[in-house]
Amino acid sequence: MQQKRLLVTSALPYANGAIHFGHLAGAYLPADMYVRYQRLKGTDVLFIGGSDEHGVSILISAQKEGVTPKDIIDRYHELNKSAFERVGISFDNYSRTSLPIHHETAQEWFTAFRDQNLLTRSSEQQLYDPEAKMFLPDRFVVGTCPHCGYDRAYGDQCENCSKYYDQTELINPRSLLSDADPIVREAEHWHFPLGAFQEKLEAYVASHEKDWKENVLQQVRSWLKAGLSDRPISRDLTWGVKVPGEDDGKVLYVWFEAVLGYISSTKEWAEKSGTPERWREYWCREDTKYVAFIGKDNIVFHCLMFPAMLMARDGYVLPDNVPANEFLNLEGKKFSKSQGWSIELQDFLDTYPADPLRYTLAMNMPETRDSDFYWKDFQARNNNELADILGNFVNRTAHFVDKHFDNAVPEAGAPDTVDEAFLASFATTAETVASNYERYRFRDAVVNTMNLARAANKYFNDREPWKTVKSDRAVCATTLNCSLQAIYALSVFIEPVLPFTAQKLRDFLRLPGDAPLRWDGPAEYRLPSGHRLGEKALLFEKIDDKTVEAETAKLGGIGAHEEGAQRSHPPLKPQITIEDFMRIDLRTGTIREAENVPKSNKLIRIIVDIGSEQRQIVAGIAMQYKPEDLIGKQIIIVANLKPATLFGIESQGMLLAGSTEDEGPVILTPLSVLSDGAQVK
Repeated sequence: MQQKRLLVTSALPYANGAIHFGHLAGAYLPADMYVRYQRLKGTDVLFIGGSDEHGVSILISAQKEGVTPKDIIDRYHELNKSAFERVGISFDNYSRTSLPIHHETAQEWFTAFRDQNLLTRSSEQQLYDPEAKMFLPDRFVVGTCPHCGYDRAYGDQCENCSKYYDQTELINPRSLLSDADPIVREAEHWHFPLGAFQEKLEAYVASHEKDWKENVLQQVRSWLKAGLSDRPISRDLTWGVKVPGEDDGKVLYVWFEAVLGYISSTKEWAEKSGTPERWREYWCREDTKYVAFIGKDNIVFHCLMFPAMLMARDGYVLPDNVPANEFLNLEGKKFSKSQGWSIELQDFLDTYPADPLRYTLAMNMPETRDSDFYWKDFQARNNNELADILGNFVNRTAHFVDKHFDNAVPEAGAPDTVDEAFLASFATTAETVASNYERYRFRDAVVNTMNLARAANKYFNDREPWKTVKSDRAVCATTLNCSLQAIYALSVFIEPVLPFTAQKLRDFLRLPGDAPLRWDGPAEYRLPSGHRLGEKALLFEKIDDKTVEAETAKLGGIGAHEEGAQRSHPPLKPQITIEDFMRIDLRTGTIREAENVPKSNKLIRIIVDIGSEQRQIVAGIAMQYKPEDLIGKQIIIVANLKPATLFGIESQGMLLAGSTEDEGPVILTPLSVLSDGAQVK
């Protein structure tokens, strides 16, 4: 069926912190660029967003600050909504999951599933804090990841390897409420039968093998290969959407209700528009195309779980594409607000305009792999590309027209082949850039857009109007006429990435009422001769080296990618006594065997000879070491660590390694070779 309308959603950010560049590059800028392009194409498109205002992260933030969860969500919802507006993210509706319309929607979905006997109610094992006397939500417990060995993993997902698991699988878990060792207790919850949709989901994913991004397909296939199972959709909490018919201690699990925020936000938009039932056109009509923009940490929820829920309700459209991006880092390191390694969007926009940031992020968008924001790169993009290419061309054209043609569009003479080729390039640009946007290739779209600005500069230079204004005024008039047509074309093509600059260009051109602001406009329409222009304005101010140095210094010195960069380290742990340390048995040992663990890209299984016996250890070092390079290496292990199972393999100890957020792990080895089994003191 031919597409009639387009529904676009961006992941709902948690309202417990400020939006930073990584969020923007991951799910919001690409969505906005896509939507702005589609609007210029004349598509009936609806762009939906909102704040995710439930879940444990909100409770944790409130607990740390000694305020209520509502205080937190009210603050960050308004802060982030304002930041999105200032950076030009053009949502048609930006809602909140704390609104009654969302609670009603989520409860209605739960009730519908329960009434059709789709849900089951059963007991499951859950971690319980005996001191706080409550079951621990996933984000209130931390421990060692069962997959990669990361020792600060939360109870649902490891931030290091991005793997999901049950909280009871954590190694050495502890409560973030009381620092107590939690115990396992039975808790009764409602479950959604995700496994029952395995075949339908396999067929759904298979139907998109040619158009979904490879990073999306790989993660989804991994889940499907492992097999889907029932998932709990209720939790023992006081903050969230209450489960209908239950006591006050049970709420809908945030993974289940948050995605329904897209639907409740659309309902809110429809009500605001005076057409309360129009939301169904975008969610329940077969001729709607639905595109969900997210970061890679949300792939499974939007490609498997949410589609399964939509399938279960029947009559709802499924995501046609989920063009998830990878992560954006800052100066070679992960964003970390606690360590001061972050740039909040609102703070940035207090000093710098939005468009250069949008452009820099678009040119470094993490479409296929993680990428970085560097202040030096931001400076270079602004100065060398936006100012010296786009800004320079517009300024030169405006100056010549103002000085020699009374600030009006000159009458063009008969164009020669060079003029004709230049004007014809507008249609070629429209086609090429459109193809990039339709395939979610945003960097390529911006590169090809800027290629027109580069071509315009070359055209202006080659035609030498500073000479022809004296030798052949008619030729000069034609050159400037064509250059103004190019500015009109650029005002259309840069709109998705540089919307504020596009408006400045349109203000300068004072576009006539019949000038189409459509994607195909530049190929068809020409500014009329004699049309009066507006005042020229400086499009981009250059950024000097001192400014960049000052900004980088705020991050703790020179960028982490440079030689001698300062490194951030986790805070020191609480002091222990000598008796505590003496309980740890450290031994030297030589690696005799090593092999990669199947289905894991981070784990290596090693056999270590510690003199008296051989130990099997599973270590998360595969990203730094090849198994064959480890054979014969002498290492130090914790020999009296309680065994743990990772990927079905028993690990009988732990090797010592050093790491920071952007280095390692690096295996620690004795300075001189010792006999295997020597005690390390």
